[in-house]
Amino acid sequence: MSLPRIAIDAMGGDEGVRVMIEGAALARRRHDRFKFLLVGDEDRIRAALEVHPNLRAASEILHAPDVVTGDEKPTQALRRAKTTSMGLAINAVKQGDAGAAVSAGNTGALMAMAKLALRTMPGIDRPALSALLPTLGDSDLVMLDLGANTECDERNLVQFAVMGAAYSRIATGRERPRVRLLNIGSEETKGTEDIQAAAAMLREAADKLSMAFDGFTEADKLGRGDVDVVVTDGFSGNIALKAVEGTARFVADLLRRSFASSLRSKFGFLISRPATELLKHHLDPNNHNGAVFLGLNGVVVKSHGSASALGVANAVALTARLLEENLTERIKADLARLGADNFRKSAKAAE
Repeated sequence: MSLPRIAIDAMGGDEGVRVMIEGAALARRRHDRFKFLLVGDEDRIRAALEVHPNLRAASEILHAPDVVTGDEKPTQALRRAKTTSMGLAINAVKQGDAGAAVSAGNTGALMAMAKLALRTMPGIDRPALSALLPTLGDSDLVMLDLGANTECDERNLVQFAVMGAAYSRIATGRERPRVRLLNIGSEETKGTEDIQAAAAMLREAADKLSMAFDGFTEADKLGRGDVDVVVTDGFSGNIALKAVEGTARFVADLLRRSFASSLRSKFGFLISRPATELLKHHLDPNNHNGAVFLGLNGVVVKSHGSASALGVANAVALTARLLEENLTERIKADLARLGADNFRKSAKAAE
């Protein structure tokens, strides 16, 4: 059974067409059910497809004369949505010409375009940016929000928890993902009023939701593997994510320097190479590539701008899995169980 085709913004990312096409081709070789709508400069896309006949046979090209630049403001990009590869890829999802869109372009512009074109689903006030982080456990960690919303109230945090749990059930296979709120301490008395209120709401609604709410967690415990979903506002989430990424690069660079410091160290590297290769694989962001905009009436995935072809292929595979597992419908069903309308009214009444 073939999946709905995936719209690829072929012009996004640091290297644009070459990496995006190579990534899509790699994904297609792994999964021959994938079909694509490649959006961007038609001549450049056709040239890149010459060495990928398997992808060419499964793709249609949609010409886009313009490109959203990396430093372009979202408001500027919105004005050119009808002519840019990013805007036309998202519009293909809106029109039903594609089941999902993948872009490695400007994150702010992608969020603005996706939110305007696809709108947020009923019961969700704001979409959130979510990603998978590696852990010491058996599965990755779903974390949100990672920068879409710098300020969030308790209602937003509860909605993020519902969306993150639905995503985690697909990513980890757990029927009841373990969910926690990011806080400055694990004690029940810690945190802002919004975090405290969100925790109270999640405890009260625990029986209605397919999740196990476990209270709070701290940023230094993100990689332990004892939690499946971590919920926070976009300001704290973005800082935490970049701290994790920076620490991973620091460890990798430190090991590289240590092994190159002497002949004995180089010999030690040869002995320990299997372990270091495993560490490199675990920390490589290309193996966890693909941030998802949750809460929209459609699937939009953001690939890292510097992702390799492998990273793009993994983002495409993630997108296909979300389509296959009906992520959007799962979130809607969970919101219905929560009683989103009653929740929204009670939250407003409490203000």
